[in-house]
Amino acid sequence: MRLRRKPWFWPILVLLLVLVATGAARVYHTALLGSGFMAKSLCSGIFVSRRDRDSLINEDMSGPGYELLVLFQTDIDRAAKQITASMFGLGRRTAIYREGLGCTLLVDKTEAKLRAQSEGLLASSAPASPLELWPEGERVDTEALPPAIDRAKLQAAIEAAFAEPHPDHPRRTRALVVVHDGRIVAERYAPGFGASTPLLGWSMSKMAVNALTGLLVQDGCLHLADKALLPEWTHLEDPRAAITLDQLLRMTSGLAFKEDYADHASDIIQMLYVEGDQAGFAAAKPLAHPPGSYWHYSGGTSNIIARVMRPCFAHARDYLHFPRARLFAPLGMQSAVLEPDETGTFVGSTFLYASARDWARLGLLYLRDGVWQGQRLLPQGWVSYSLRPTQKAPDGEYGAHVWLKLPESVGGGDPAMPEDGYYMLGYEEQIVAVIPSRNLVIVRLGLTHNGGDWDNARDLAPIVQAFPRTELAPERNGTSDG
Repeated sequence: MRLRRKPWFWPILVLLLVLVATGAARVYHTALLGSGFMAKSLCSGIFVSRRDRDSLINEDMSGPGYELLVLFQTDIDRAAKQITASMFGLGRRTAIYREGLGCTLLVDKTEAKLRAQSEGLLASSAPASPLELWPEGERVDTEALPPAIDRAKLQAAIEAAFAEPHPDHPRRTRALVVVHDGRIVAERYAPGFGASTPLLGWSMSKMAVNALTGLLVQDGCLHLADKALLPEWTHLEDPRAAITLDQLLRMTSGLAFKEDYADHASDIIQMLYVEGDQAGFAAAKPLAHPPGSYWHYSGGTSNIIARVMRPCFAHARDYLHFPRARLFAPLGMQSAVLEPDETGTFVGSTFLYASARDWARLGLLYLRDGVWQGQRLLPQGWVSYSLRPTQKAPDGEYGAHVWLKLPESVGGGDPAMPEDGYYMLGYEEQIVAVIPSRNLVIVRLGLTHNGGDWDNARDLAPIVQAFPRTELAPERNGTSDG
């Protein structure tokens, strides 16, 4: 006998099938994201930072927000320098290491194609002399401090930076370097880390994008007023053609982009760990505001700038060699690695690895107004341009890919940081602080998850207060720039 269906049967069945399909899609997307994150992070951690797997898993990939990673498995091939991750075989992703370029996540390209792209690309440069004082070499003398420095106050502030007064809210400071008058006067590292350990800067990477852009402006290839920056933005009178390079640098492009590391569905997370063409992903976003009318912090714009640079080079290899040839090597940043995505565009928003000493070299370049060892590296006026407050940024807190003020301090910032300070800031409380009025550069690298007991103003200001003011500090140009 034929079974008769109730009238509600088919709608309910369709609804159940939709729910199952939606759930399966979410599971698969979670698998892709988790696999991409684990493969890429482990690859860079092991082959760039030269850390061991267990410390990466147990420290960097554990705690609140990382609970689901216990469902993922990894295969580490040290001979091939590649790492594959999946969730019980689902969403499998592989990241490969290439000398000088770090690790790249494979999404649509083959390993063979990427390795052929970089074969013989970057020869190792000569190491810095262990006999010359930093920054020309790697020798550091922290004993002969000028008498005006309060040694006791400095030492106490450094001890406090590595202390863990609240174990439930760990600071996890890993590296601290203090540069005064062009020399390292104090440094300290957590166990397992050292002066040559390259560590991820996260959004501090944007300062390298600023410098590289300045070099191409100096070359005459790029101009701050340039428009129609990407071919896809000029199609059918696309309104994004009105976006200028200056607006990208100042985060006023108007492009929609959700920058939230706590939200796994946000644009920044999807761009970094799911997409193969990261600049293309960001460039495809629609305008949320007319260009130049609204300030919105977006890592996607940094990767767009990195792609805008590419036509300045006749060959892809020249582009891939550019950061080391024109920025890292002249500064002696031997550890620095700026990683590209699989299309060959640098992930300037995030993936610059460098030792604390090399991050300090980058900060010192800006403190010296773009001059290095008596030679002008960045164009005349570039640092001044970068430090002009962006008109639409709240309270003038942002310049051109550089923070001019620290976000509101949880600890009140007492004592306060000097008003002339400016900063490279990165996720999990990475910071390079440049303080002209004290002739200081301070680097702090760590792993402070959300809720950790670290506050940049509260914890770095005591270090600053140990140093005297200098009468030679230039005044920051307070004129806003749109």
